[in-house]
Amino acid sequence: MNKMPTQEELLSYFQDLSNWGKWGSEDQLGTLNYINDSIILNAASLLKNGYRVSCSRPIEFEYAPDAPNPPVHYMLESGDGLSLRSPNGESKLSGKPSQVALDYIGMIFHGHSITHIDSLSHFFWEGKMYNNQPAYLISNSLGATAESVDIASDGIISRGILIDVPKVRNIPWVERGEGVLPEDIIRAEEKFGFKIQEGDILLIRTGQYKRRIEEGPVNPSVEGSTACHPSCLPLFHDRKISMLGSDTGNDVLPPLYPNVNMPIHQIGIVAMGLWILDNANLEELSEACEKFQRWEFFISINPLKLSNSTGSPVNPIAVF
Repeated sequence: MNKMPTQEELLSYFQDLSNWGKWGSEDQLGTLNYINDSIILNAASLLKNGYRVSCSRPIEFEYAPDAPNPPVHYMLESGDGLSLRSPNGESKLSGKPSQVALDYIGMIFHGHSITHIDSLSHFFWEGKMYNNQPAYLISNSLGATAESVDIASDGIISRGILIDVPKVRNIPWVERGEGVLPEDIIRAEEKFGFKIQEGDILLIRTGQYKRRIEEGPVNPSVEGSTACHPSCLPLFHDRKISMLGSDTGNDVLPPLYPNVNMPIHQIGIVAMGLWILDNANLEELSEACEKFQRWEFFISINPLKLSNSTGSPVNPIAVF
């Protein structure tokens, strides 16, 4: 078993795992630079069956313990009253001739319930974000004037790898407050016959979304959550993954270190330039991997073209 890093050792990751300047002083893509044309073509070679799987949770509009500020949805126009119309087709209720339904949807997608990606402007450390950019480039009035999510608006496409930790450990789910360890990832490689390579999108299934479905939602800030232990960060750096995703918020709760309370985000995003996918639904993907007996697949993750934004809701699609 790997020795767990002390807080001092963890703090050294900001330097030891840094990708600042690796792709030039103006770079805003970070680890997405690992994805090139040959990586995408290699991912396309995995298309054998045409079987598609969404890796997104449904967006729900009701309060839940893990969604204290749920998305807002209301209708601007609807079918109400359309059966009460005059012979010339005008609505007797509104007087409007149009027959159309229009929605308004607003949301805080960062958090513990909506499937979303974090751009590199989402986290700071000591007043800096990725690649030594000052935090003030993200302002209340203008939003993310650097490292905005729309830099990835052409799509994030690569080979996806599922690390199915419950299947590796033969458990229903990883317990809250417990971290996924580097040896879990190595054992998954050995058990399922793949090797994590440069440019891969690494998806970590902990089973926590399955637990939410079966037992109901909880407040992660109170009840805790699981994710990769920060001791996994050197492995992610060495293997040169392009993105890390999981079925949780990607940091163990309660925090494991008093002064670095979200190390996967703080070190991953700020130092490594690692893009992160939070709150994925990996249940159907796990079933598909079992069905086809392969844990590698083509995956496409397409953020909305949101200017000056620190992330985006997404519906990742895995294809076998």
